[in-house]
Amino acid sequence: MGLFNNYQNGPGIPKYAPKKKGIELFFDLFFRKIWKITGVNLLFFIFCLPLYIGYFAFSFMTNYELLLALLIVLFLIFAVNIGPAMAGMTKVLRLFVIEKHSFVARDFFRGYRENFKKSLAIGLLDILVVFSAYASYNVYPYYAIKNENNLFYIPMIITLSLALIVFMMNYYIFPMLVATDLSLKNLIKNSFALAVVAIKQNIISTVFVLAFALLMFIVFLYTPPLFLILIAVFPMALVWFIVCFNSYPVIQKYVINPYYDSIGKVNPELSSDVDTVEEETLFEDMGGKEKPVEKRKKTKGRRIS
Repeated sequence: MGLFNNYQNGPGIPKYAPKKKGIELFFDLFFRKIWKITGVNLLFFIFCLPLYIGYFAFSFMTNYELLLALLIVLFLIFAVNIGPAMAGMTKVLRLFVIEKHSFVARDFFRGYRENFKKSLAIGLLDILVVFSAYASYNVYPYYAIKNENNLFYIPMIITLSLALIVFMMNYYIFPMLVATDLSLKNLIKNSFALAVVAIKQNIISTVFVLAFALLMFIVFLYTPPLFLILIAVFPMALVWFIVCFNSYPVIQKYVINPYYDSIGKVNPELSSDVDTVEEETLFEDMGGKEKPVEKRKKTKGRRIS
């Protein structure tokens, strides 16, 4: 189900044409969507601007009281928006993966708006985990050396291992967030299960994420102006497109397809008529058991999109 495994053709492909799969399908989607992926990156970059403004402010401002106040404000803006921005980006990239048409800006901000509360909680949790991992990496080795006791490395290893699991949970929690109406509790539960079960896909995704992060770090060290240009137009959405392409089939296999099997229907995402299912919905969490959401007026409710 990963980057080098089977996947389905979607709309726009001749009915009896040989179905592309794996790496062939990935590059077909990539080259067809490359400019739209760039557009997604630009939109997401807007929500990352507080980090870059803070970096330059820290480098050049000399009034430390004003700098501290500015950094706090910028961090709060970033913390509130990064989760919903991830949801917006994921909504568009998921549509690319299932080969469904997307109006990039409209769908991005629709994903941001519709999933704001849950994605805010997820984003804040991610930030907390990042700070915990960073503190663990710096604090426990210091005490291990100071006290000449290697046991201090144990909590560091535990913390970093949990951070890695949470990192891989993001491969699933955001795609499930924009594709289903599961509660936050069940989103976390399912993403944890998939982070453990789909180890092959997780390794592939993590290798790509780390490789791109290392590449961008090298570019930043040697050619900062080029880094500022590239970070705005390309890498973040490209990496997340790879992650979505790799992880979404796993979500279909273990979460979405079993639901439709249980009601005797075929997952509409896998049919050749994906564009005709705009009025369908996936899940609504009710007492821990997912059931189809009743159709509502266009101004209410969630739809497959």
